Amino acid sequence: MTRTHILGFPRIGAQRELKFALEAHWRGDTDAAALEAVGAGLRARHWALQREAGLDFVTVGDFAFYDQVLNHIQLLGCEPARFGFGTGQTDLARAFAMARGVAPAAAPTCCGHAGAAAAPAAAAPHALEMTKWFDTNYHYLVPEFGPATAFDHASSARLFDEVAEAQALGHPVKAVLLGPLSFLWLGKEKQAGFDRLSLLDALLPVYERVLGRLKAQGVEWVQIDEPILGLDLPEPWRQSFERSYWQLARNAPRLLLATYFSPLAENLRLACQLPVAGLHVDAVRAPEELTGVADWLPAHKVLSVGIVDGRNIWRTDLDDALARLRPVAGKHRGELWLAPSCSLLHVPFGLQAEPQLDAELRSWLAFACEKLGEVQLLRRALAGDASAGPALAEARAAIASRRASPRVRRPEVAQRLARRMAGDDRRAAPFAHRQAAQQRRFALPPLPTTTIGSFPQTAAIRAQRAAHRRGALPAEAYARAMREEIDRVVKAQEALGLDVLVHGEPERNDMVEYFGEQLDGYAFTANGWVQSYGSRCVKPPLIYGDVARPTAMTVEWTAYAQRLTPRPMKGMLTGPVTMLQWAFVRDDQPRQQTCEQIAWALRDEVLDLERAGIGMIQIDEPALREGLPLRRAGWKAYLDWAGRAFRLCASGVRDDTQIHTHMCYAEFNDILPEIAALDADVITIETSRSDMELLRGFGGERGLRYPNEIGPGVYDIHSPRVPPVAEMVRLLRKAAAVVPAGHLWVNPDCGLKTRGWAETEAALANMVAAARQMREDLGLGRQAQAAVATETAEL
Repeated sequence: MTRTHILGFPRIGAQRELKFALEAHWRGDTDAAALEAVGAGLRARHWALQREAGLDFVTVGDFAFYDQVLNHIQLLGCEPARFGFGTGQTDLARAFAMARGVAPAAAPTCCGHAGAAAAPAAAAPHALEMTKWFDTNYHYLVPEFGPATAFDHASSARLFDEVAEAQALGHPVKAVLLGPLSFLWLGKEKQAGFDRLSLLDALLPVYERVLGRLKAQGVEWVQIDEPILGLDLPEPWRQSFERSYWQLARNAPRLLLATYFSPLAENLRLACQLPVAGLHVDAVRAPEELTGVADWLPAHKVLSVGIVDGRNIWRTDLDDALARLRPVAGKHRGELWLAPSCSLLHVPFGLQAEPQLDAELRSWLAFACEKLGEVQLLRRALAGDASAGPALAEARAAIASRRASPRVRRPEVAQRLARRMAGDDRRAAPFAHRQAAQQRRFALPPLPTTTIGSFPQTAAIRAQRAAHRRGALPAEAYARAMREEIDRVVKAQEALGLDVLVHGEPERNDMVEYFGEQLDGYAFTANGWVQSYGSRCVKPPLIYGDVARPTAMTVEWTAYAQRLTPRPMKGMLTGPVTMLQWAFVRDDQPRQQTCEQIAWALRDEVLDLERAGIGMIQIDEPALREGLPLRRAGWKAYLDWAGRAFRLCASGVRDDTQIHTHMCYAEFNDILPEIAALDADVITIETSRSDMELLRGFGGERGLRYPNEIGPGVYDIHSPRVPPVAEMVRLLRKAAAVVPAGHLWVNPDCGLKTRGWAETEAALANMVAAARQMREDLGLGRQAQAAVATETAEL
């Protein structure tokens, strides 16, 4: 028998209903009951879609108001003690306090901050650290572990309530949990020398009780996700799987162990032999392992094959999928299940919201709703159902159309890549020479202050941009409105006393979409939203063909801003790796080739900015770490081509043009040599949520001191709280202990697009004050700049 299911579904809704409900609640416009009602409505609709598509189960437990790992922190009762939660605070209020760094309110106010009975926002503990979910652009909240960590199975009933909801609607339920070893792996120790794996024995009984309660509710199957089986695990972690699952299986429903994103490799035999009732494997990322899984998995276990790509939006080649499935179906004598490779959280909701796409391009695509249909169609075709023939023929025609379309290939792009030469990705002079030239040109004070690029995008800005898009606001009127906003941003930065300014990016809808709209080879959806974290959604572009730049993209806006001020104005670009990672990328050529096409297009933009008089150019690469293969065997090849792509963008400029880059919300310490090899003059990184933990590696703890200049973020822009001056000074002192003063910059963690003006100005004022205090503490007035430069050059 063949069954069909999914590992998870997009939470945000067809029209981003969850986003708008969350933000209304945070503003204080709606209460918790109204938010819960929106959540219940979304779950009911999404379960109905799964059943209407013919799936055998609905998946329950994949919904979260903010993040699924945060849900597990509450389910398992390990909320960090530093938040000081007391009785009477709801699950929802505590979750948002951990996620946003704002104290839970007794009653919301119009600002969305705590009411009078609660602590002010500035006094609230900082939010949980946030980082990337494996190699995706989804951000999860990082559990905190230490010797005092305790677990409590009675902490949250949300999962069990949702199971009861689905059962009341008449659905057959498959519950989903993050497995205990992956939960521990994804967390962080908060005390030196502590090993979070030591918490496993305390955690497993809590999982047993959770599973026992699900079984008592009548749940037959529980999907238990252990994606870390696709990683290079230390031996103690590998050895912990067998004993853990023997313990869990004693009083559990039938367990479907789910892995995804990476080959199992040396963990394949282990995964097949664990005492579970079934195994899900990612046959998109690791198609070569299907035969091995079929060989090793006992006949009494279910084999769930992730055959439809849950990470990309291209229509499945059903003929190819069937060719891979048929030998497996013949070899594995047990039950076969079909599914997407991973949760559909990572793709947009459905194509029904994209009527503006041209028919040819639309025929190439499959979003979450369409992927439900693909899974079901594969089951029918595998069973020899003749009625599947017309649908298979339609899919076959779409695949052939894409392969033959003339819009996909551009001969001039291929010719440019063919002309590559050794050294074309290198700056002419070493960093020390460039640094001296840049110091002479800009004459900045020690610890110069700047921001990462974007400033608040108000409702008025968004309305003007929307009006211009639909033709209601003429081009000149729109340009005038954007120039007025740039004027405001520049004046505000000058009033705050920032040393290096930005134009604020009011004309940009998104740091990837804005550039992709001006490049050949890209297409865009109207409603192809994907959750990045919490209420933050992104609309990744579609790279369907060869990439080229027809004309300049940012020069006019940046040059206008520079004319408003004598202070340096940074040109702001998104780097080639991030342009690649944060898009749905064509799968008909190597990703390396697509990335280099983007790099050559951006190189043209960098040189145009320099010719326009812009002396500082920031090429953001927050996704560099995210693109790293999950298996170390693939790291070198990826880092070689990713590093080359970045350097291609920057290598054509003069010595006194300062190249910046920015990276955030990922673990960078394990690729420090490769980050240094990017040879950016200045790197800014997110460090405040981790309390400057990332900076230890950049300061030489792992044997490599970052050679160029660095700006560690001193406050978290994903929280509305305004950190006091003393807090930023404390972080700067930690930074100054490992980074030479002449190499140190002062900046926020990331862009300010999502923040309000009042909190932005207050936080930046505190940041400038903190920088000035640090200069005084270190004796670094302007008169000391020459001495600092000499000391830095010697280092």
